[in-house]
Amino acid sequence: MGFIHNFLDSNERNTMTLLLLHGTGGTEDDLIQLGREISRSAAILSPRGKVLENGAPRFFRRLAEGVFDVEDLKFRTDELADFVEKASKLYSFDLRNVVAIGYSNGANIAASILLLRPEVLSAAILFRPMVPLIPDTIPDLSKKSIFVSGGSRDPIVPKGETERLADLFKESSAKVFVYWEDSGHELGMREITEARKWLSYISK
Repeated sequence: MGFIHNFLDSNERNTMTLLLLHGTGGTEDDLIQLGREISRSAAILSPRGKVLENGAPRFFRRLAEGVFDVEDLKFRTDELADFVEKASKLYSFDLRNVVAIGYSNGANIAASILLLRPEVLSAAILFRPMVPLIPDTIPDLSKKSIFVSGGSRDPIVPKGETERLADLFKESSAKVFVYWEDSGHELGMREITEARKWLSYISK
């Protein structure tokens, strides 16, 4: 399959699959509890990033903090999107009902998938994302729902970056909900609860 990963099937039919995308230094195990906090019934597909930065797994290279290797990002976005398509066949889940949940570096590559390969995601929950890239052609995301969560005191992701990403998604006609947590780069239970409520609402 190309990625070290976990797949946890659901006991329910016709349910969604959560694509869990960890932050820098994470693994395929890191976000499973978070995924279960957000949806108890969904299937889970959780890959490990293949790029190592001083031994820490990531989903794509960066040149410095906040400065991305855009060519590598494009390559890794296609690679990850292809993996999700292959996994849908192997594990027999519906590619039309895949929701990405990404944190930090994982949120950034999820955003990149939405901009470059939107056919593999139906929705996304992005915790602490930045603008990964500006696509040559703005995609039509009118059928996508996106939850964007930022920390108002985040020292890594400036507030303006989160707002720019939300504006880019809105320009793409996506249905965007922006949530601000009074915190830094770490996640809080209130925003996880808000993400769960949001996902439950859009899934009705």
